Amino acid sequence: MRILLAEDEKRMAAALVALLKQEKYDVDHVEDGASALTALESGVYDIAVLDVMMPEMNGFEVARTARNNGIKTPILMLTAKSQLDDKVEGLDSGADDYLTKPFQTKELLARLRALGRRNASFQDGKLCYGDLSLDTSTATLTCTSTGQSVRLSEKELRILEYMFTNQGQIMTKEQLTVKIWGFDNETEYNNVEVYMSFTRKKLVFVGSGVEIKAVRGLGYELREKDV
Repeated sequence: MRILLAEDEKRMAAALVALLKQEKYDVDHVEDGASALTALESGVYDIAVLDVMMPEMNGFEVARTARNNGIKTPILMLTAKSQLDDKVEGLDSGADDYLTKPFQTKELLARLRALGRRNASFQDGKLCYGDLSLDTSTATLTCTSTGQSVRLSEKELRILEYMFTNQGQIMTKEQLTVKIWGFDNETEYNNVEVYMSFTRKKLVFVGSGVEIKAVRGLGYELREKDV
C-alpha cells in the first residue's frame, strides 16, 4: 500500500516515514500543499495523510481541490488544532478522517488500516476479486474455484494489491511504474510489461477465471474472463 505524507515539520515527517516504512507501507513525502496536490493527481496513492498547516496550500485547500478534481483517494487530516470547527472544516473539505496532534501511533495505524479497507473487497481479512483471494501478509494468491495457491514475488504482490484495490479501473503504465517502483526510480516501462507477464502466469497457474487484460493505448485492467 502506497501512502502520500504531506508534512512540513521535518522531525514529525521523519518519524512518520520511519514508522510507516517499518509497518511495510510505501511512503512518499512532500513538504507543501502544492506538491501534495500534484502527487495526488497521479492517482497512485491508496491513502493521503495531510497536515493542515503547510506552505503554499493548507491541507483543507488540498483536500477541497482534490475532491473538486474528482480525486477519490482516502484522506486522513493531521492537525494540532482540536476545536470542533476545525474538525468540521476538515471533513467538509473532503477529508475522510481527522487526527489531532499529538496522537498515539497505534491510533494512526488503526485509522490507516480502516481507510485502506474502504476501496477494496475483503473476506476473512484477505483481498478478493472474482475467484481470487490475496493474502498480503503472506504474499499468497489462492483461487477459490480450484483450491490452488501460489506465492508471489514482492512486485507481483504489489501489482495485484494495486489492481484489487482499484477494481473496475484501467491502470496505466505510468501509474503502475510510480505505484510499484516509486517517483524517484528510473525504472523503464518495459519492466512493467515483464512483471505483468509474470503475474499473469501466476493467475494461469492457479486456474483462475480472472485475467489481466491489456487495454490498447491505455494500460491494464483486472477482470473476469468472458464465458
